Amino acid sequence: MTSPAGPPPTGGGSEQQRLKLLAVTACPTGIAHTYMAAEKLAQAAASRGIDMKVETQGSIGAENVLDDNDVSNADGVIIAADKDVDLSRFVGKRVLTVGVAEGIHHPEQLIERVRSAPVHTAGAAPAASASGGGKERSVAYKALMNGVSYMIPFVVVGGLLIAISLSLGGHTDPSGGLVIPKDSFWMDINNIGVIGFTLMVPILSGYIAYAIGDRPALVPGMIGGWIANTGDLYDSKAGAGFIGAIVTGFLAGYLVLWIKKVKVPKFVQPIMPIIVIPIVATTALGLFFIYVIGKPISWVFEHLTDWLSGMTGTSAILLGAILGLMIAFDMGGPVNKTAFLFGTGLIATGNQTVMGMCAAAIPVMPLGQGLATLIRRRLYTEQERETGLAALFMGCFGISEGAIPFAAARPAQVIPANMLGGAVAGAIAGVAGVEDAVPHGGPIVAVLGAVSGVPMFFVAVLIGTAVTGLTTVTLVDVSERRRKGAAPVAGLGVAGPLEPALVGVGAGAAAGGAAGAVVAQRIVASSSAPATETAPTGTPSAGAGADAGADTNTGVLSGYLTEQTVKVALDARDKEAAIREMAELLARTGKVADLDELVATALRREEQGTTGLGEEIAIPHAKTDAVTAPVVGFARSAEGVEWGSLDGTKARLVFMISVPEAAAGDEHLRILALLSRKLMDPGFRERLIAAPDEGAVLEVLNEVR
Repeated sequence: MTSPAGPPPTGGGSEQQRLKLLAVTACPTGIAHTYMAAEKLAQAAASRGIDMKVETQGSIGAENVLDDNDVSNADGVIIAADKDVDLSRFVGKRVLTVGVAEGIHHPEQLIERVRSAPVHTAGAAPAASASGGGKERSVAYKALMNGVSYMIPFVVVGGLLIAISLSLGGHTDPSGGLVIPKDSFWMDINNIGVIGFTLMVPILSGYIAYAIGDRPALVPGMIGGWIANTGDLYDSKAGAGFIGAIVTGFLAGYLVLWIKKVKVPKFVQPIMPIIVIPIVATTALGLFFIYVIGKPISWVFEHLTDWLSGMTGTSAILLGAILGLMIAFDMGGPVNKTAFLFGTGLIATGNQTVMGMCAAAIPVMPLGQGLATLIRRRLYTEQERETGLAALFMGCFGISEGAIPFAAARPAQVIPANMLGGAVAGAIAGVAGVEDAVPHGGPIVAVLGAVSGVPMFFVAVLIGTAVTGLTTVTLVDVSERRRKGAAPVAGLGVAGPLEPALVGVGAGAAAGGAAGAVVAQRIVASSSAPATETAPTGTPSAGAGADAGADTNTGVLSGYLTEQTVKVALDARDKEAAIREMAELLARTGKVADLDELVATALRREEQGTTGLGEEIAIPHAKTDAVTAPVVGFARSAEGVEWGSLDGTKARLVFMISVPEAAAGDEHLRILALLSRKLMDPGFRERLIAAPDEGAVLEVLNEVR
């Protein structure tokens, strides 16, 4: 049990000496900024004679974890994070919550502010920085992204298992339908996949609620999502799908926050978060959805079906476009199901053209979103690109839900693009008279012989996919440009080939406050070195300087940086020239297949946001097949190069990291995280600047552990 926070410490130096603070740092990707903020806070505390322990929640897990004894003796806690941090262990302590950029650029101010921060109480929302920045909007976005990130594995696992079972165990049935024999091995695989899809929607809802209302909101969020997805509970033939789950997630989260504000007798307080709040919130939300929200959904479903029935004699192009719009709108929700069941019902009457329109539109969303991740990779995170590949596979088997993670994360850009592509595919299939004899869609039904007019079916799918993909990247790119124009974050970068970007809570003054955007760098590289080289321990080998042409003469950072790739005097005077000079330095290793492409990729990355980190440091990087293996270079500039860093300093210490597209490796991520932390040490930077030659530079870099 933690001891309660007392009044803010006052008095002279003797009182300050006894001050003990804690901190937690975390950025969305858990690489550079997590450790830079930790180092800055620790340095600021040490300079004031304050004891501080900092827990880092990085990509390799939590390190220097705060234990109960640390919390019990602490006078205050600083949370410098752009992702969810569990605050329940800090009940009774003064807690200040800000973005990770604040921890890097204003650590001294945070130490002063935490002394008068509000005391965190059980179930209370975190006290955010008072620096502005659209707090409510950023909290909503963060909650949505939290739900999407937990939902993605369920979409991928469930969708791929269903697709595999259909491709290997399914066949068309004369009575209609794409079926898998009952009691077969592939039916068991299919059932497992269906379970993944069934859980997908409640998981989305539950973790949206969790991000808003903490643990008490998880149960009402998940149960609310299940209710939203189960139309039978409110007399609807189709559930509300992922859109309903988003609604129930936010309703559950904010309902729990409201209940937490209700004052109850002291003896009831211990059971509030585990019994009272979950039961009350779950019951209220469930009944509200069944009796209030569910009824309109059922009414809309019935009238949409009647309206479509009245259009069967109209233009095939118009009907196909409308069905395509509906199929693409909510991917499994009531609007989608209305169109799908309408087409399915007409198969029995002998009218197979309506199902043909639906079948052409069904795969367009996942195929289009997968295509978008391929043609404009820099707009997407590594996780999104992997999900895009899975979406392509699901699209081939008519599983439209493969696009849901993209629609949930960027609804304003993805849903219109999906609808436009679906409408085009449906209209082309309609005018071509494509027919589908089974209630399913996607290329799989054509391959299995259930479609007539196969060539035009594939034309419709391909054109619709291209329209969706191109429209998506255009809208996302426009959105990114507007966001950057409204709240540029110099020195922190934006989503590029090597780093996803997430909007977090409390980006603070560093982001200009307007949008609350904090973008975290993710420098991804691969660990292809032998196991004996994976930890930079010891000093350089005796032959370190003897053979500058050998790649193994001296290796630090897992062997990716050697004496070949170190230059003590950078000649360039501007950023573009510096990047080319660094690329030429990397080319000494023989690992650069295309020098011009490497330079172009690094410069494109700079166009999205500077890689100048401040403190006279820049880390340009490129993920490109212009290099055949990971390679790291380092150079010094006596005068410094203007890099657009947030603190206005010129870059004197320049590291360049280049990795192939397919590169990955936790060990290299670990070393880069340590490098980021080490570079915050003024003494380390001074030793790098003072090192007289390449060998001495490598000796200094061997301190990175």
